[in-house]
Amino acid sequence: MGNSLEVNNLSVSYYGNIALSNINFEIEIGRLVGVIGPNGAGKSTLIKAILGLLPKDRGEIKIKGKPIKEMRKNVAYVPQRSAIDWDFPITVKETVLIGTYPSVGMIKRPGKQEKDLAKACLEQVDMLAYEDRQIGELSGGQQQRVFLARALAQKAELFLLDEPFVGIDVTSEEMIIRILKELRDQGKTIVVVHHDLSKAEHYFDELILLNNELIASGPVKEVFTPKTIARAYGGQLSFLEGMVMSS
Repeated sequence: MGNSLEVNNLSVSYYGNIALSNINFEIEIGRLVGVIGPNGAGKSTLIKAILGLLPKDRGEIKIKGKPIKEMRKNVAYVPQRSAIDWDFPITVKETVLIGTYPSVGMIKRPGKQEKDLAKACLEQVDMLAYEDRQIGELSGGQQQRVFLARALAQKAELFLLDEPFVGIDVTSEEMIIRILKELRDQGKTIVVVHHDLSKAEHYFDELILLNNELIASGPVKEVFTPKTIARAYGGQLSFLEGMVMSS
C-alpha cells in the first residue's frame, strides 16, 4: 500500500540535552500505531518534530513521500489536554469548525457545508448536544472527544494524537479507540502516544518503543516482548515483564 510516514535519522535536542537520537522508522498506510516508552523518552517530542512544531538537529520526515510542509493539510493533530488553554472563550461548535480551516483557509469563513460537516463530526463522537457549550465547561473525556471531532473535520490522511486517554472516563476512551480503529479500516493512518502498556496489544497494530533512541518498531507481538521492554524501561522490568507476559 505504500508508506504513510517515514522518519529518517531524526535527532532533536533541548539546550544541549538529547531528546531523540537517530530515529528511523516507516509506517504503512492504514495502520494504528502506538508510541510507548518511559517518562521523558521523547514520545511527545517525536510527534511535535514530525509536525514541525519543534526544530530538529537533523533528519528527514516524509508524508506519503513528500516533505511535511507540502502535506500539512493532510495531517490532523490532537495535543495533550494539559497543553490546551481551557479558559479560552470558544464553544464546542467553533472548536470543531477550526478543523475545516485547512480546506477553506483562514480568511474565508466556514459556510453551510463546513457547518454541516462539524455537526456530523460532533454526532460521530456523541457530542452534538453540547455544540453551544463553552469548551472549558466539559469533562476531560468530553473535551477529548471534541478535539477528536475537530481532527475528523479536517478529513486528514494521517492522525497524530498525544496521550489522548489521559484523565478521561472509560466511556470516552472506548469511543475514541473505536473511532480510531474505524479510521484505520478506512485506510487512514493513526499514531498515538500512549502510556498504559496493559492495553497496547488490544489497541494497536504496531508499536514504536522509544527511550530517547529507537528501541524497536513493528508489529505489536514483535515489539512488546520482555527483552525490548527491559531495554526501554530498565529498573521497572519486574513489574512490566509480568504485564507483557500476561497480555
